[in-house]
Amino acid sequence: MQIASRSLPARALLSPRRIGALALAGLLALAPAAPASAQGRSLPVVRDAEVEALLRDYATPIFRAAGINAQSTQIVLIADRSFNAFVANGQRIFMNVGAIMDSETPNEVIGVIAHEAGHIAGGHLARLRQEIATAQILSVVGMLAGAGALVGASRSGDTIGNTGTGVSGIFAGGQELAMRNLLSYQRSEEQAADVAAVRYLTATRQSPMGKIRVFERFADSGLFRTRALDPYLLSHPLPAERIALLQRLAAESPYRDAKDPPALQARHDLARAKLFGFVERPETVLNRYPPHDNSLASRYARSIVMHRTGRSSEALALIDGLLAAQPNNPYFHELRGQVLLESARPREAVASLRRAVQLAENAMPIRTLYGQALIALGDGASLEEAVRQLNVVTRREPDWPHAFRHLAMAYGRTGQIPLAELATAEYHFAAGDHASARAQATRAMRGFTEGSPSWRRARDIAEFEPPRR
Repeated sequence: MQIASRSLPARALLSPRRIGALALAGLLALAPAAPASAQGRSLPVVRDAEVEALLRDYATPIFRAAGINAQSTQIVLIADRSFNAFVANGQRIFMNVGAIMDSETPNEVIGVIAHEAGHIAGGHLARLRQEIATAQILSVVGMLAGAGALVGASRSGDTIGNTGTGVSGIFAGGQELAMRNLLSYQRSEEQAADVAAVRYLTATRQSPMGKIRVFERFADSGLFRTRALDPYLLSHPLPAERIALLQRLAAESPYRDAKDPPALQARHDLARAKLFGFVERPETVLNRYPPHDNSLASRYARSIVMHRTGRSSEALALIDGLLAAQPNNPYFHELRGQVLLESARPREAVASLRRAVQLAENAMPIRTLYGQALIALGDGASLEEAVRQLNVVTRREPDWPHAFRHLAMAYGRTGQIPLAELATAEYHFAAGDHASARAQATRAMRGFTEGSPSWRRARDIAEFEPPRR
């Protein structure tokens, strides 16, 4: 598993509800500045081949049912323990690792994906911008009414601000009207996404009960206890309303009682165990996956904790036991390679990671780790192989900065300095640091023949001007 801070545009980080709330706050000055997470702060993005493959298998049938192009729709994992998922920036679903960790079955995560697919298929983000524009118009109307009241009050000698009929009361009235209209719109879109989710689940012969269990769990925990709140001031339907709607729809589904296939449940259990192993405190993991639990998931989680706490021999013993049970599991080989690499045993790590790449050729995070191990090994043939492997990754995933950083190192150690500088420029460019990218690209251009492909790419980076927000 690889976790790296990645700077993403603020508009790419916000759910429809957050976009609406923050945009409206900006338009109406109802709240202080947006939180740092909404202002382009780097997000810790998680790359893990196992979890990504599982989510892809969950999502592909749902996307097909929704009429969404699965190849152009990406699920991005965020290193956040809370349960959340949202759609932003076109066809991109952001999902916190906590959503997977807190979901006991695949069906619960699939229900979340189906809901977000409903937002994408329904074009809710595009229509939300229109609603925000309408809210702005309404706020202007409110301010004009307030200005008129100010003129009238000044002429009549009325005191403003204490009776509720002065400027402050009328301004608040205009703002409240705008907010109620926008949030009412968002509530209807959430309901539409719920209905669409059940339709996609039915089309793929899956139960809608997982989605219901998610809401019931939140309601039981008190997270959504909102009896004292005005429902119109919420951007989502009240949980009781959503649960009731989903229960009505579930009662009509012929697949209400459908269960997840055992093999899929087993993969889900392993993915959750891995996330718990890397994310939670060691004592929390060991309480959840105690030594007397000999399941694959439990041993998987404990092997990660052993590695995290410096007990690499115990970690490797557990991983070897996992490989004895599933010798062709690429993710067990990957973990073994990671433990060996981080224990300064690169030659053994290379062997494990080479096998992992053979078993999962399209898993770019594994191939990146393999490239790191080859660089650590450090001989000429290994460095040349690292360049080949990391070039595969960067061609397949040019927006992911991590591989470019290691590619730059491999080029540098093989004496290919202009290519190392270009790879460094690509790293900064993918990470959103355009000033550093421009400086590195300008330096790289001096080492290439003018007009060559590498020179042209360096020039493109050097001359790139990010769009103004």
